[in-house]
Amino acid sequence: MQRQSALGRIYGGIAVWLCASLLSTLALSANPKWHELIHADAKSPRHECAVTLASSGNYQQPAPLVAVPVPVLQFCFVPALHPVWVASPFSSARILEHAPPAPA
Repeated sequence: MQRQSALGRIYGGIAVWLCASLLSTLALSANPKWHELIHADAKSPRHECAVTLASSGNYQQPAPLVAVPVPVLQFCFVPALHPVWVASPFSSARILEHAPPAPA
């Protein structure tokens, strides 16, 4: 019984801390002067924190990382391809290509 209440207090504390951090982030994004009190470089273009992400609308999805693809091992011999004609299996369904007759 005490273990469940201790876990409940821990989970409750985590929930309160998360809600407080979200609300403080939203309050700081609404008031840039408060943000400048916390961060000295808040006006620099390279500054990135939760407040700037929330104010720019990217709170849930950070900017994607750009990775340079690694070159793939290339084979030196590629066999020549020869085109082959294959009959259409739906050639008997040509009757369905036309629209119904127009009313007279």
